[in-house]
Amino acid sequence: MNKQFHLTQEGVDELQKELKQLLSERSEIADRIRVAREFGDLSENAEYASAREEQGKAESRISEIENILQNVEVIAKPDKKDIVQLGNKVCLNSSKGKKEFTIVGSVEADPMNGRISDESPIGQALLGKKLGEDVEIQTPSEVVVYKIDSIS
Repeated sequence: MNKQFHLTQEGVDELQKELKQLLSERSEIADRIRVAREFGDLSENAEYASAREEQGKAESRISEIENILQNVEVIAKPDKKDIVQLGNKVCLNSSKGKKEFTIVGSVEADPMNGRISDESPIGQALLGKKLGEDVEIQTPSEVVVYKIDSIS
């Protein structure tokens, strides 16, 4: 059974764009390999080795993106604004300050930009919580209690 990937429509569009770009680069990489082969001895041919490595990375990423897109479930914008769900932006407040997170699937997670996975400890702590409720979030150094100020 294949894993379902949760993505926003924006995330799907970005992956489709990346896939299109990678597919268009295939012929360029193949041309580089062909030209590098003409240099002779492949065992000492840095251009050939480099082009083959690039081809391997590109094909691996193409395969990964195609798998994600074949098993994607697009996150619909949640209607409820009183319970934290996948796709919500959540504003938290504590004595340590304010935090803002958007709950996304693991493929789109980018914690440095406030996009956290529903599978992460923070995401799991927030899912299902209600507006105004306190949430304990475990950080590497401590446990911080936040109050949910808004859900959008």
